[in-house]
Amino acid sequence: MEPQLVPQLEPQLVLLLAAVLLDALLGDPSYSLHPIRLLGHASIALERWLFARGWNGRLAGVLHGLAVTLGAIAAWWLVRLVLAAAHPVLGWLWDLFIAYSLLCTRDLLDHGRRVLMVLEDLPTARGRLAWLVSRETAELDRGGVVRGTIESLSENLTDGVLTPLWALALLGLPGLIAVKAISSLDSMVGYRTERYRRFGWAAARTDDLIHWLPARLSVPLLAAAAALTGLHWRAVLPAARRWHGVLPSPNSGWSEAAAAGALKVRLAGPARYHGEWVERPWIGADDWPADLTGDDLRRALWLVGVAAGLATAIAAGLCLAAWR
Repeated sequence: MEPQLVPQLEPQLVLLLAAVLLDALLGDPSYSLHPIRLLGHASIALERWLFARGWNGRLAGVLHGLAVTLGAIAAWWLVRLVLAAAHPVLGWLWDLFIAYSLLCTRDLLDHGRRVLMVLEDLPTARGRLAWLVSRETAELDRGGVVRGTIESLSENLTDGVLTPLWALALLGLPGLIAVKAISSLDSMVGYRTERYRRFGWAAARTDDLIHWLPARLSVPLLAAAAALTGLHWRAVLPAARRWHGVLPSPNSGWSEAAAAGALKVRLAGPARYHGEWVERPWIGADDWPADLTGDDLRRALWLVGVAAGLATAIAAGLCLAAWR
C-alpha cells in the first residue's frame, strides 16, 4: 500500500473550519427562519403553555430548558437523517449550515464596527449600542458609548465565541446546539424578575456552568492577543485577578477585566438600568482613562478579533485530539 502523500483531515475538523470560514466571510445570516429565532419561538410557546397551567416554579423551568434544548438537537438530527438518506453530501451541508448559523464571531465584531463608524454622530451611536447592552444609552457621552461597546465585545467573546467554538470542537454539533440553546434560554428567562425568579433559575445557573471554564481561559487568551497586537499584555492577568468579581455575573468579569488590563482603560462604572441609577464599581486602576475614544474602540476590536483567531486555532487542536 502506498503511503498517503496528503493526510486526510478529520471530517469534524473540516466542518469546524468550513463553518468558521463561512462566518468570517458572510457573517450571521438574518432571516425569519434562523435556528435561534425558531428556538426562541419554541421557548416562548412552551413557556406560555406551562404558565397557563400554573407550572412556573423551578421544576417547570428545568423541564422547559430540557425540552427546548433536547428538542433543538432532535430537530437538527431528524432533518439530517432525511437529507443524508437522500445523499450523504446533503447531510453534511445541513451540518455546515447549522454550524455556520450558530457561530457569530463576525457578527460580534461587526456590531462593534457599526458603533465605531457613527461615533461622531452620538445619537446614532447610542442607538446602535442599545442593541448590545441592557443599560440605558440615551444620556451616554462618547466615552460611555465606547466603554459599553468594549464591555459588550469582551463579555461576548466568552459566550458568543469561545464556548460555542470549543463545544463544536469537543462535542460536535450536538454540543454546539446545546450551548447555544442554553445561552438563548438564559437571555430569555434567566432574569431575577417576579416572573422568572424561580422559573428562570435553571437556565441562569446552567448558563453560568457552561461558560465557567471558557470565561477563565479568556484571560490567558486575551493576554496572548494583547502581546500580538502590541497592547499591555503584562497587565491582563493582574487586572483579571483584581477586578473579575466586580460584576454580579460569575463569568463576565473575567474577560472584561482582562480586556481593561490589555487596553489600560476603565470599564463598567455607574450606569442607568430601567430608569434607576446603579452605582457599579469601576474595572481598572484610578489612573486609567474612562473618557474613551474611537482609538480605544479600534484597539479593542483588534484585541477581540485576534483572540477569536487564537480561539479558532485552539479549537482546531481540540478537534483533532477529541475526534482522532
